[in-house]
Amino acid sequence: MNACPTRRTLLATIVAALPLAVRAQAPWPSKAVKIIVPYAAGGPADVVARELAQKLSADTGQPFVIENQGGGLGLPALALISRAEPDGHTLYMPALGNVVLQPLLSKAGGADQLARLRPVSMVSTGAHVLVVSARLPVANVKELVELARAQPGRVSFASAGTGGTAHLAMEMFKALTRTDVLHVPYKGSSGAVNDLASGQVGAMFSSLPSLQGLADKGLVRVIAATAPSRSPATRSLPLMSATIPGFEYTTWYAMYGPPGTPRPLVDRINVLLRRTLQDATVSARIEPHGTELLGSSPEEVLEWVQRDNEKWGRVIREAGIQLD
Repeated sequence: MNACPTRRTLLATIVAALPLAVRAQAPWPSKAVKIIVPYAAGGPADVVARELAQKLSADTGQPFVIENQGGGLGLPALALISRAEPDGHTLYMPALGNVVLQPLLSKAGGADQLARLRPVSMVSTGAHVLVVSARLPVANVKELVELARAQPGRVSFASAGTGGTAHLAMEMFKALTRTDVLHVPYKGSSGAVNDLASGQVGAMFSSLPSLQGLADKGLVRVIAATAPSRSPATRSLPLMSATIPGFEYTTWYAMYGPPGTPRPLVDRINVLLRRTLQDATVSARIEPHGTELLGSSPEEVLEWVQRDNEKWGRVIREAGIQLD
């Protein structure tokens, strides 16, 4: 008596699952692939994404197109990927700030939407550098700490805005060295960099490419890296942790798919992306600028997110930072 309902239930289950199964096994990519980057064109994320897109297009015969969606704390870009069809033809390449810092700092940071995205692979990681104005009388981290202790509240650190990585790195510096330094937030990086070069502010944590030109002119001094690196640009620098034990961080980018992307499709995208990230010609164009390409499993993406949630969550709580 119960056989027919059971068969009907089983059939309904098979039919309901069929679209996902078909989608997972369909040829990919079968048309242009859009990679949404939550930053303006020309920045570090855009540079990495375009290098990858060029190689992926060459390898697959299908266009990989970058769509820059900067501004709005990355929320417009997050909305786009959250609504995208989960067929592998729309991908999302956010940074540490979008995935970790934004939800920690703001209740409107998109935590629920981020949790529904499907991680594919890490893309890259990179150490930041600590840079001081040439007018600041320090040559290394030890001297900077000594100056900050001798002049409480007078050594200033610039950032591109409250809650950004440069600001949080400064808060980590304060906590681990038990110093009182002054945070000077700017609306974007250009003002911060200009005032660092002129000596209006004393120090700044940043990616190296944006400051390399000033360092070459002798306007700023690069005195340390925030983490070990194999990049030619940063591997020879002293480490922050050599003077300040426990001080270490990197920034990173990862690739995600829309909610509901089937795992077999995620795995196929992962294989192609990791092969591209291991390509010597791609790494030769990117790594000299301080960025290291880094493929991973989807599970390793979640591990990176969890580790940085713990690290930066502690910094944010202790400093009492909140954006809303």
